[in-house]
Amino acid sequence: MTLRTTAASTSSKLSHSSHFAAAPEGYVPLQTQESERTSVSVPSLKVLITVPTLEAGAADIGAIDLVRMLAGAGHHPIVVSNGGRFELAVESAGGELIRLDTASNNPLVIARNGLELARLVRSRDCDVLHAHGRASAWSALIAARMTGVPFLTSWYKGFRDQNMLKHFYNGVMTRSDRVIAVSDQIAELIIDRHHTPLNRIVVIPSAIDVDRFDPAALTPNRIDAMRHSWGARKDTKIILVVGRMLRRKGHHIAIQAVRRLKEIGLKNFLCVFAGEDHGRTRYAGEFWDLVLATDTADVIRLTGWLADMPAAFAAATVVVSAAIQPEGIQRTILEALCMAKPVIVSDLAAGPEVVLAPPAVAEDRMTGLRFASGDDAGLAAALIRLFAMPEATRRAIGMRGHDWVLAQFDSSAIAAQTLALYSEIARARAFERNKLQTIQ
Repeated sequence: MTLRTTAASTSSKLSHSSHFAAAPEGYVPLQTQESERTSVSVPSLKVLITVPTLEAGAADIGAIDLVRMLAGAGHHPIVVSNGGRFELAVESAGGELIRLDTASNNPLVIARNGLELARLVRSRDCDVLHAHGRASAWSALIAARMTGVPFLTSWYKGFRDQNMLKHFYNGVMTRSDRVIAVSDQIAELIIDRHHTPLNRIVVIPSAIDVDRFDPAALTPNRIDAMRHSWGARKDTKIILVVGRMLRRKGHHIAIQAVRRLKEIGLKNFLCVFAGEDHGRTRYAGEFWDLVLATDTADVIRLTGWLADMPAAFAAATVVVSAAIQPEGIQRTILEALCMAKPVIVSDLAAGPEVVLAPPAVAEDRMTGLRFASGDDAGLAAALIRLFAMPEATRRAIGMRGHDWVLAQFDSSAIAAQTLALYSEIARARAFERNKLQTIQ
């Protein structure tokens, strides 16, 4: 499965016929170079996966999904991370966890981690290094250069690129043998910012647990309990905003939109923010300052992390992402669509290949609405439009999103793409090893 490109300026750059990006004229895909490689068998691989934490971020969940895919195919994934609440998920998915402070961006710690990763690669005879996140990618790059093993990175979002130092720091994600982008939007950003060779970019979206996020699997009691925890009545409309307390998530835009809804007299609604504050920025304080300044405290709820996200989506009327930086494919938006909920997203929260919205598609094909990033008036207008729709129309929008996600984000197809990439890299490495042994 591949994604449609979203911008005319780059639509010719990315391929839609395979899991590799389109290549410049004259490029021969790795799997067709030197026919002798096809005769090289692909053994069980030992894959060293580095990820800063195992909490709730896209990279964290992506690393766990990768463990599940690799272990399910008979490979041996080893996760090196600072850890977090999802440590047990690594083991249950079939992986091994080694604790290391890969979340630190201290250059000395990164260098020390690079040496430790190199030691692990050699002692465990690892075949591939795969980094999720920039700090861990710098350490993995050091280890890859020291050991010569293939190096992969997974790019989930559009990092801030506000100065040359930040641009250099972010650029480590493109210094791998293959860069996995979760969407065309992110692939285009990588090309535009870093001029990464096209044949090194692979577009593979995030997998969704469709069994867990199945609206038919929820009981009314779970949904009622979630709404009750928010103080919502049966007829209260719920705006659900999912994401950590970070400025790039655009929570402040949602608050300003809520202020506009109150000013026009909209009644009987709540805006629930389901996200954590890890205390790394001042944004949480600014968030509450804005809530008080806009007199919206009575309709704002901040829940922190929710264990039962399927029930949270089911309890919501609409799921919103007001991101002010490119987010690629947000897993939470896909999960909301899978739960048959209408979504409203900024143009940086998800590309038009993710949320089908007018005028790009007809009204009878829409799965949600879009607004310009940073435009709280546009978000408020979209919310008013959705709330004004009959309940049957909102349900129809949600069901189209559900059916679309099942068709476009099939987990088995995504796993097949991922494993095909690993098999190709393994064949190439095995071929090079065999050639070296022959020469010797």
